[in-house]
Amino acid sequence: MTIRRLRLVVSVLVTAGAVLLGTTAAAGPPPPRPAYGACDPIDPTACLLPFPNDYFTVPDRTSPTGRRVQFTPSSMPATVQGTPIDPTEWNRQDGFSPGSPILVHVPGLDAAATGIAPVTDVGRSLAPDAPIVLLDADTGRRTPYWAELDAHAADRPDRRLLVIRPAVALTEGARYVVGLRGMRDETGAPIPAPAAFRAYVTGNGLGPRDRRAPQMKRILADLTRVGVTRHHLYLAWDFTVASRQGLTGRMLAIRDRAFATLGAAAPSYTVTQVTDYTPEQDPRIARQVTGTVAVPSYLTGDGGPGSRLHYGRAGGDGTPPTKDALPTPSGATVSADFVCNIPRSATAARPAHLSLYGHGLLGRPTEINAGNVKSMSDTYRFAFCATSWIGMAAADVPYVAGTFGDLSAFPAVVDRLQQSFLNFLFLGRTMIHPRGFAADRAFQDAAGRSLIDVRGGLHYDGNSQGGINGGALTAIAQDWTRSVLGVPAMNYSTLLQRSVDFAPFQAIMDVSYPDPADQQLIFALLQMLWDRSEANGYAQHMTDDPLPRTPRHQVLMHVAFGDHQVSPAAAEVQARTIGARLHTPALADGWSTDVRPYWGIPPIRSYPYTGSAIVIWNSGAAYAPPPTNLAPEGPEYGADPHEYPRAQPAAQRQKATFLLTGKVVDVCAGAPCA
Repeated sequence: MTIRRLRLVVSVLVTAGAVLLGTTAAAGPPPPRPAYGACDPIDPTACLLPFPNDYFTVPDRTSPTGRRVQFTPSSMPATVQGTPIDPTEWNRQDGFSPGSPILVHVPGLDAAATGIAPVTDVGRSLAPDAPIVLLDADTGRRTPYWAELDAHAADRPDRRLLVIRPAVALTEGARYVVGLRGMRDETGAPIPAPAAFRAYVTGNGLGPRDRRAPQMKRILADLTRVGVTRHHLYLAWDFTVASRQGLTGRMLAIRDRAFATLGAAAPSYTVTQVTDYTPEQDPRIARQVTGTVAVPSYLTGDGGPGSRLHYGRAGGDGTPPTKDALPTPSGATVSADFVCNIPRSATAARPAHLSLYGHGLLGRPTEINAGNVKSMSDTYRFAFCATSWIGMAAADVPYVAGTFGDLSAFPAVVDRLQQSFLNFLFLGRTMIHPRGFAADRAFQDAAGRSLIDVRGGLHYDGNSQGGINGGALTAIAQDWTRSVLGVPAMNYSTLLQRSVDFAPFQAIMDVSYPDPADQQLIFALLQMLWDRSEANGYAQHMTDDPLPRTPRHQVLMHVAFGDHQVSPAAAEVQARTIGARLHTPALADGWSTDVRPYWGIPPIRSYPYTGSAIVIWNSGAAYAPPPTNLAPEGPEYGADPHEYPRAQPAAQRQKATFLLTGKVVDVCAGAPCA
């Protein structure tokens, strides 16, 4: 789907939403605060602040972390009509996102005067006197981050939050402490700590039964141990990161049950059309095959937009599933669409290598018909097959857009994305199974000999959304061990407002949730669920620490410098998390605005390199993205280089070599890749 068409579709929904809500996108006063008790009093700006926060969890011996999130409806952001987000699905979590934006309001804060580490100087976050300390309380180690004041609230200082973004995924199941000290306004004057927090520091004014006092005592002790003086603190709090089981357990249960039922058989499939092309019609692709693969449905109803994961009777009869319930097959079948292109270079003597392909934002599997994909297919003899990322495919546009007007509907998006992962896995198994596609006339020559190589294994290549979701898919893949993630990243809560693609959805949010403080909380809340179906929830197991019953993987990341659609800053977070090494020199001198470009990502020392890697592709223009949560829109940021890497012959050669051999080769002659 083109961005122009996407904006047209969403603009219609924005207009309709404004009429239904009887309002405009103009920001009004925040909705009334809930009664005291549902909110944390140490930051009275919005109910859930500071966030994430163990104030909003309760002890639970049945959960892997020993905690359980507990939001009340009155604590959740509400639409302008006063309807709060339904917290039911969030309250199944045993902790917060490993990539959660950390949110707090500091009245009058000046980030520069305070010396807060920006995205251009991540290393400063670990300085001994850094004004923000992000501490793993279990290990006593500080975690790098960058922080920024919400650029979308520059004209609303009373609603403008400080957003602290971890520069590497936070450890699953760990407890983190956040400490803010030396906060200063634009004149350099100190900002006094909130009275509610100061009472915990001094002990004055606390009631004899203050349930927060023991927790705060532990927080202050944790910070004292790493040299943070309690009386210098502006604010401190703690939170627990969700466990591996909480993040990935649902998807692993779906995968393992579905493939145990399949056993040694090939998935059932149907070929609906075979199109043979003459060289004049298509000089690179000889045949296109389309059809469907039958996949066990783990969704309710017909599995279409708005359907939810199936939990047996729970959910099917209106009864919510238990906190730790795992999805079960509904008994129905999803017909996962597929499109496969067989290159003209493939013959029975030299059959095509097999690779899944992941399409881009709200797109279609026919993206394999793009010129760059066809070029790689024919040049390097790859047969690419693709299916839809249901949940975030073209057919989902109206539903996805609508969720930004009513976030209670959002859980269905991540539920359907988990089904899409299974669809990809089943398509992949059909591709490499001897009794799958290889045994079908649609994938054979006139003499009945297979044109695809099932013995050479399976691979994955995806771009944009296919690079983002492809990271999670890789982490659960059992049929392949090498993936190329094109223009990738992780963590939609970081990506959304930094992407030109999000503008139409932002317009819908501005109608329904106009308060900028609420909007930042919404991004953090969405990430808690999105972790189940995007790379942020799986990155710690994508390469060297595999999930149960899953092999290790190698990943090659191709990043476009100055990308307008997928933030390179979020790609760097992924590279640090998965242990990828950097091709250097990554950029021409003077291009980066960072104090130390690609901080925390070690270089590749020699080629060929066997491991996971990140390569920065330069389109020839030194346009660094904005150093805050804004999209690079406007002539000062040049043309969008988002599609540049995949179109380069050298990049395609590097990808093909990596997928087929596991070796990263230098295709840039020791220079920046441009």
